[in-house]
Amino acid sequence: QVDKRGRFITNLTEKDITVREGRNPQKILQFSAESDLPLRLAIVVDSSNSIRDRLKFIQESAIEFINSVMRPEQDKATVISFDTAPELQADLSNNIEQLTRVIRQLRAGGGTSLYDAIFFASRDKLMQDQPRDKFRRAMVVLSDGEDNQSRYSRDQALEMAQRADVVIYTISTNLTRTETGGDKVLKYYAAETGGQAFFPFKADDLSQSFENIANELRHQYSILYRPEPLRTDGSYQEVQIVVKDRANLVVRSRRGYYAPLL
Repeated sequence: QVDKRGRFITNLTEKDITVREGRNPQKILQFSAESDLPLRLAIVVDSSNSIRDRLKFIQESAIEFINSVMRPEQDKATVISFDTAPELQADLSNNIEQLTRVIRQLRAGGGTSLYDAIFFASRDKLMQDQPRDKFRRAMVVLSDGEDNQSRYSRDQALEMAQRADVVIYTISTNLTRTETGGDKVLKYYAAETGGQAFFPFKADDLSQSFENIANELRHQYSILYRPEPLRTDGSYQEVQIVVKDRANLVVRSRRGYYAPLL
């Protein structure tokens, strides 16, 4: 929960929160504030031909994100580029110099496999460190949001991100003030996973945004409840979290989860 300025609110209690799964109110069993969990980050960089003119902006933004958010003593990040297919540029590492170097070496060309890149980053990298509750997982996607090459669909990629408990932040390369189909895709991924979508004109515009993201990732509330009714059929369950009588607050959370399949 943050206020309108993006500042984390520290004084919420269980009594301030209502949780609904579908239309059913849920009983909260545990409510706690978490801070300073180690981060596992995926920097997913569009290097396709469609962003050739904005590649320098993407590189500067990705490097700014790493420098603003990462703490090498606790956090690790992986860099994944994508054009015709996703490509691992740097495995999970706390070496900021190495991460920066591989980003600067990227060159543009080829088709766009955005959905495959999100799927790969979620399944093959961010899900690896276990147990899940000991790490905060996040992905920053720098792209125009267009896809013309992926084997996986938009929603298959989202499902994998949700199963990996990944929050997605997106940065659009669109310089016009007209919303494109790609912009809608970037907004969709951010909204469904509890992240944010940004539409900057230059990398310098992102400094305060990245500071807010770092604050969000390191300071969150954790809510535990046992779903009523409990489903074990693998179906998607929508979850709504509301803060009572606090109209000045913005709730950012996952919009749902996949029930276990038993």
